[in-house]
Amino acid sequence: MVLLEGAKGCGKTWTGLSSARSKMMLDADANDLALARASPRPALSEGPSPKLVDEYQRVPELWNILKGVSDEDRNPGRFILTGSAEKVDDITRHSGAGRLIRVRMRPMSLFETGHSNGTVSLRSLMSGEPAQSGSSEEISLGAWADIVCTGGWPRHLGLASDLAQRLLAAYLNETIKADMPLETGVRRSPAKVMRLLRSCARHTATVATQASLARDTAGDGPAVSRHTVSSYIDAMHRLFVLDDLEGWAPAMRSKSVLRQSPKRHMTDPSLAAAALRVGPGHLLEDLRTLGLLFESLAIRDLRVYAEAHDMSVWHYHDDQNRELDAVVEHPDGRWIAVEIKLGGVPSRLDEAAAALLSVARQAVRHSRRDPPTAHVMLTAFGQRAYRRPDGVDVVPLSQLGP
Repeated sequence: MVLLEGAKGCGKTWTGLSSARSKMMLDADANDLALARASPRPALSEGPSPKLVDEYQRVPELWNILKGVSDEDRNPGRFILTGSAEKVDDITRHSGAGRLIRVRMRPMSLFETGHSNGTVSLRSLMSGEPAQSGSSEEISLGAWADIVCTGGWPRHLGLASDLAQRLLAAYLNETIKADMPLETGVRRSPAKVMRLLRSCARHTATVATQASLARDTAGDGPAVSRHTVSSYIDAMHRLFVLDDLEGWAPAMRSKSVLRQSPKRHMTDPSLAAAALRVGPGHLLEDLRTLGLLFESLAIRDLRVYAEAHDMSVWHYHDDQNRELDAVVEHPDGRWIAVEIKLGGVPSRLDEAAAALLSVARQAVRHSRRDPPTAHVMLTAFGQRAYRRPDGVDVVPLSQLGP
């Protein structure tokens, strides 16, 4: 079995249908849903394999039946599942180990939407190859604001950013009012959940504590407990709306303490813009917020490219406030230190490169790791990728690919 999981609208169904020979559409077809609830095992047996079971979590008992069917017939590739919400209890009972391959899908990367030519490969950077590319047209600041607000949603390709933002605002409202009660089984205050999402959006690409989020979520009413905030955050993670970046924890030799709080991110920066109710014009008047959302955009793409090669992405932050915006880690222990900058002024790049090299050296000194195979600075501007004399690779995000 293959499980495609991720936020609604990111392309899971289309991807599953492209390989399936039969289908059971539990979210879009009332007859399929009724049949799956009434006679789940016969419903799964109908049609040739592989069979797509779209939004499988709508019928929770399907998980255990799929496990049993897979045990009876061990031919691989019988089912393709899609899911827009994690069913924690069922998956905990039968994890699918040995039967299931999970594929996390996110909104499309810039390489997939055509905003990046992909001439600089993340895999080649991991191998230590210097970043180099031919000259290409530079993306303007206004265009980056449009890209951030439109997002990587397949249905938004070609849409104006203002229309995309209206659709995303409706997406968030529907998620809060309909999907949360349906998928988590618990009704929560829509107003407080929306305030939480706005708080997470305000703190995009920062290490904000749950106490900070709780204060924001309270609004004009009574304080919200950290337990309540934690339950809201858990629900939004299960619905793949939030996609926090966890802290990197290499084995440490020294007493230096790493901060393990996650960096706050939504699954696409366009959702953060929609939660904040800001469009491209607002972002161009608030470059700090645009810079944070650009960092979130870069993290989204790094995750897409890294996961294509079984690599993972983290952030690094120690008790002296030394930090790396991203650490890309290979299963064999190799890693890349990444700094993300919206601006491209040479003097600021010099400062950022020096800081990147210093923090990476500190991380090596305090861990049992070899030095990173690359020090990478991802930028919004620039017409080509190149390696600086100090060894830092400067890569426009519009030229990064898998």
